[in-house]
Amino acid sequence: MKVSYRGVSKELPLKQQQKLDAKFGKLSKLLEKRGEKEAHVVVTGERHLQHAEITLQFYDHKLVGVGSDGDAFTAIYTALEKLEKQAVSQRGKWREKTRRTNGSGAPVSLRAATERDADRGAKAPVKKTATPTNGAAKRSGRLNRVNPANSNKPMTLDEAMMHLENGAEYVAYRDADREGMSVLVRRKDGNFDLIES
Repeated sequence: MKVSYRGVSKELPLKQQQKLDAKFGKLSKLLEKRGEKEAHVVVTGERHLQHAEITLQFYDHKLVGVGSDGDAFTAIYTALEKLEKQAVSQRGKWREKTRRTNGSGAPVSLRAATERDADRGAKAPVKKTATPTNGAAKRSGRLNRVNPANSNKPMTLDEAMMHLENGAEYVAYRDADREGMSVLVRRKDGNFDLIES
């Protein structure tokens, strides 16, 4: 990683410079997958306070870390820690976005996503809503999860139908008769679908 300093009036001691280089090296490993990045460090002084600002371009995002302290090294180090947090966050967002698609850019199927989440200990999905299209475009939807730990007492089918009268599209519940999970869905034609597991 190329690092350019501006505003540092005197050279930092060797040990402090090595610490900064190690921190930039760690940041470099995190961000530099396709080419070398360039970081700009700007230090400004205001009476007894030193302000450090580090900017770094990460693909289409500009990461900025700001730190202030009486010592220039501490201000730069604080800014670097903030920049590292932003980089980890951006990298995580990028990972989540790419994990939701297979190699061709198409979304992962709901079944594959739920199997992957089940392996991680996540709760089972309840509903996937898709926006209607003309058939040529891909469907996109949102996955809503229900936490069974927060569910109330088991209910009967009649009680579930009363919940649907309040305008909900579906209700997921523990069936009191079978002691299993059930989902009651209101269809567009006014009828109901019951899914039991």
